[in-house]
Amino acid sequence: MSDTQTQIENRPPSVAHLLLERVAATPDIEAFRYPVPAASGQGPDDWKSLSWAQSAERIFRIAAGLVDLGVQPEERVALGSATRLDWVLADFGILCAGAATTTLYPQTNADEAAYILSDSGSRVLIAEDAEQLAKARERRAELPALAHVVVIDPEGVSAEPGDPEGWVLSLADLEARGTALLEKEPELIKERVSAITSDQLATLIYTSGTTGRPKGVRLPQDCWSYMAKAIAATGLVGQEDVQYLWLPLAHVFGKALLSGQIEVGHVTAVDGRVDKIIENLPVVQPTYMCSVPRIFEKVYNGVAAKARAGGDTKYKIFLWSADVAREWAKVTQDNFRRTGKASAPLGLRLKYKVADALVFKKLRAAFGGRLRACVSGGAALAPEIGYFFAGAGVQILEGYGLTETSGPAFLNPGEALRTGTVGKPLAGVEVRIADDGEILLRGPNNMQGYHGLQEKTAEVLESDGWFHTGDIGELSADGYLRITDRKKDLIKTSGGKYVAPAEVEGQFKAVCPYVSNILVHGADRNYCTALIALEEPAILEWAAENGLGGKSYAEVVAAPATVEMIEGYVKELNEGLQRWQTIKKFKLLPRDLDVEHGELTPSLKLKRPVVERAYKGLIDEMYAGAREA
Repeated sequence: MSDTQTQIENRPPSVAHLLLERVAATPDIEAFRYPVPAASGQGPDDWKSLSWAQSAERIFRIAAGLVDLGVQPEERVALGSATRLDWVLADFGILCAGAATTTLYPQTNADEAAYILSDSGSRVLIAEDAEQLAKARERRAELPALAHVVVIDPEGVSAEPGDPEGWVLSLADLEARGTALLEKEPELIKERVSAITSDQLATLIYTSGTTGRPKGVRLPQDCWSYMAKAIAATGLVGQEDVQYLWLPLAHVFGKALLSGQIEVGHVTAVDGRVDKIIENLPVVQPTYMCSVPRIFEKVYNGVAAKARAGGDTKYKIFLWSADVAREWAKVTQDNFRRTGKASAPLGLRLKYKVADALVFKKLRAAFGGRLRACVSGGAALAPEIGYFFAGAGVQILEGYGLTETSGPAFLNPGEALRTGTVGKPLAGVEVRIADDGEILLRGPNNMQGYHGLQEKTAEVLESDGWFHTGDIGELSADGYLRITDRKKDLIKTSGGKYVAPAEVEGQFKAVCPYVSNILVHGADRNYCTALIALEEPAILEWAAENGLGGKSYAEVVAAPATVEMIEGYVKELNEGLQRWQTIKKFKLLPRDLDVEHGELTPSLKLKRPVVERAYKGLIDEMYAGAREA
């Protein structure tokens, strides 16, 4: 047994135990950075810091405050907020009280929020602001277990007629109650933490299902303790690192990263405002960052569009440099695989030096200048985009996991990364490929089951611990996993051919700099079609240069010139596909797909059935008059 395996097996019962160890070991080291808007409301944010000891003071006050409200071990406390420092501290406070966190996305509507609060039996809701409070208040009659709502930003919040006494309080009020209780019982938190067992429920995360109600995934304390040790064991992150965390913390990926931070002890800069990412990167200067592929696609498309706007010469330089980046990444990765050295021939090194000076240095500067690597997860990253960033000096380490596996179960190993794969399993994770190609996983990161849904649990979790992921994949001889598609998303045409839509969609994103979202359709049809949504800023910029200036997005995508331009990219895509994979027809959507219309999950995954239902008319048009086999 390796040292890594031993380390992971000798883990404490909970992340709360690890937190106490971290605070004792490095009390004065910086733990978190967070933005404070300028007092005038104008100008850049002022970034503040908390040490581990300062963070612990607030975490323990929150934990004691929850105990004072009567919260018992394993009872659920829901968190409905955007990613921010208070979310992190509240989550750790819940864990230190021995309770369990139920996560709610701030975009969740009142109906689904009420279902999650009710199904989880949450006793307390920690809500970000008046808007999140209103969702619970609207459905209070359906939530008899909800005893209190704690509001992080209390501006505009007040008790209303009909509110039970003390039903609404601010986070500051909760911390004040905790302070008073800790003065009476100074050992309270240590006692609560020492009583936590590894099989206790720690987190209830509801999967954003494409159909029906979401399922609550039960993740015990041991999952996060394991994840903390497994992330540290990768060796990819050290105490000197600075992480920029903007991912939604209601998602399992963000939760896993926080566990890893406690074990490693590095700094995390927390700001969930997606519109601030580009502005924050040069300020935070992270050494690593985790993201979903959509952000890398946006950056790539933005760089390409900016180069195009600079005229033919600049655009040709960009395209040439992008080709050099991809060639560099492919050659160096292949050589590293064969020889252990990421070498490249002289001619390529000379081309790279020019491309680096013209394009790549500027790209790295936009990421803050210190970024060693990014981890991408949550959905497939188009390999050509991955190769571009890797060649430009921003290594994107794709990983793979699910809510049911506490987040990452696979990760590319740093310098030995292989773009187009999701890397190797984390220490302690077993993998096998079923006869039909489905990926099965077993390890201490697997869920206990779906909350209150024994039959649904039995469908995916075998008695001997193997979890059926629903994803199709291939394992290389040396353990690298490549995801080919979701089992349920594979298209079988009426001609009997199988098509992996995600693979075709990813290739189109690498070809077309204007695409935002694409859905390939073709199940039981005799050819494939696509619904395509374009990136609004990029396509409006193109429109202004091509006689369509001043028109709305909907008018631009309806214009024959736009359709003709996109058709050129579809033809380019088809040249690299098998005949049965090719896109015979496409339609441009009148608006982009989004979370608000339920077409994307909060982690920006495509909800295929929702989109196909919403645009059934357009899909039917593409098959009108076609002879179906």
